[in-house]
Amino acid sequence: MGAGNAVRRLPQLRRHQVTNAARDAREALGQRLREIRRRAGLSGRQLAALADWHESKISKLEYGKLRASDADVRAYCAHAGAEDELADLLATLHNIDAAYMEMRRLLSTGTGRSQDKLVKLAEKTRLTRTYQNVLIPGILQTPEYARAILERSITRHRLPDDIDAGIAKRMERQQFLYHGDRRFHVLLAEQALLTTVGNDSVMIGQLDRLLVAAGLPRVTLGIVPAAAEIPQQTTNFVMFDDRMTTVETITAELTITQPREIATYGRTFDMLAELSVTGDIARALILAAVDRRRTASQ
Repeated sequence: MGAGNAVRRLPQLRRHQVTNAARDAREALGQRLREIRRRAGLSGRQLAALADWHESKISKLEYGKLRASDADVRAYCAHAGAEDELADLLATLHNIDAAYMEMRRLLSTGTGRSQDKLVKLAEKTRLTRTYQNVLIPGILQTPEYARAILERSITRHRLPDDIDAGIAKRMERQQFLYHGDRRFHVLLAEQALLTTVGNDSVMIGQLDRLLVAAGLPRVTLGIVPAAAEIPQQTTNFVMFDDRMTTVETITAELTITQPREIATYGRTFDMLAELSVTGDIARALILAAVDRRRTASQ
């Protein structure tokens, strides 16, 4: 296949990814419904009779062939005595079609608008927990570092070039670091101090910015040392209170609202926080990265 044909096929491939993600999510929900029914000792025929459904509806729901409604999920929980799982199942249901959003669609109107959404989200959040394993998160970026990051996004996703608006909004979001009752707990893998964004000058400015941020009263900055024993593979994620978690991949942003999954991310964040270093030890790691950059630039 030629390069031109491959580029033209990218939208179809992304739509295929989204379709598969929604289908997989429906099947996963169906499996949970099937487990609830079986734990209650109900056959498909018995549940159908209790809910006044056609018997075939049970298999369609449980194998992801039919999209469940709120009423369907409530019926499963009511007849199977699983009311304690209702909130989590409804959150899963509501998230199926919205969870997997193509990055190109998210940013299609430009970086400024996408950054504005983050500003509004930050306004509603009291505790933001962020883990980044490769880059410095936007809430702590310098304008120069942010420019280099957004330039990459514009090129990679072929977006409208409104980079100045995107940077302005990213800097606007940082106002919450200095006033109000919001709190920010940021965890960085040590690799994030070493990854080159822009050039040595940009990185030295960014690392100096981290030293300042570490002293802000509303910010807790932890660094997970490269030699730390992490028991599982992790990706970057951001938690907005306990109501939503976002995970950014190469082509998409995953939005998680299920209480059960948010709790898992919370436990993962706590695990990483225990492995992290703060205070003088974190400052020493940052200063060592600054020294390496300055030596290299000379």
